[in-house]
Amino acid sequence: MSDEKTEKLAVLIDADNAQPAIVEGLLSEIAKYGTANVKRIYGDWTLPDLKGWKEVLLQYSIQPIQQFRYTTGKNATDSAMIIDAMDLLYTDNFNGFCIVSSDSDFTKLASRIREAGLFVYGFGEKKTPGPFVSACDKFIFTEVLRSKDDDSAKINRKTASELKQDSKLVNLLRSAVENSSDDSGWAHLASVGSNIAKQAPEFDPRNYGYKKLGELVAATKLFQIEEREVGDGPSKSLYLKDRRKR
Repeated sequence: MSDEKTEKLAVLIDADNAQPAIVEGLLSEIAKYGTANVKRIYGDWTLPDLKGWKEVLLQYSIQPIQQFRYTTGKNATDSAMIIDAMDLLYTDNFNGFCIVSSDSDFTKLASRIREAGLFVYGFGEKKTPGPFVSACDKFIFTEVLRSKDDDSAKINRKTASELKQDSKLVNLLRSAVENSSDDSGWAHLASVGSNIAKQAPEFDPRNYGYKKLGELVAATKLFQIEEREVGDGPSKSLYLKDRRKR
């Protein structure tokens, strides 16, 4: 993607599997990747369950799509979202899709959209099944998007000891640094971030209580960190090197 800020995105929200407390954080997050040209949310709006969503739809200009529950126990919302997504895909008007749900039923949809060469951003709770997470180019856990007034939004910052005990995280970071490093073992932080995204679409430093990748890496104390000047200006870049390397 040449310029993320100009990407045209279609945002499709499964109201049955997403909470209204995320809406502000969700749209703010989506704005980092492009412009939400379409914002639709699907559910049975005749039921009281979606009252919380009804109160924010007008404020955030999200179009509600009515989908009656024809049969108890069957989720017709999923089918409506998938059909609409395919219709939007065939218009060739979008560069990517944002699928907001914790439901594994959207795994095939995400894969199909990616096959067409479009980027897929997934948004769901940490309970989201792995196949759906892996089917997306990037997956953001909605716990980090909740309103600051929501107690469930609090994510404790992990200590160096806790981070080092997370073998999956340690292996991911070390692998990304190694894959991005030059002959001397130093890797540019931006390249490390890109490599991580390819390996683990669900990775997000906020899941560990840190806003930026650089902060998380520094907290692990597993890497040497060097700040280098960029050209003649005030800008600086961070470079990392595994402390095990000499």
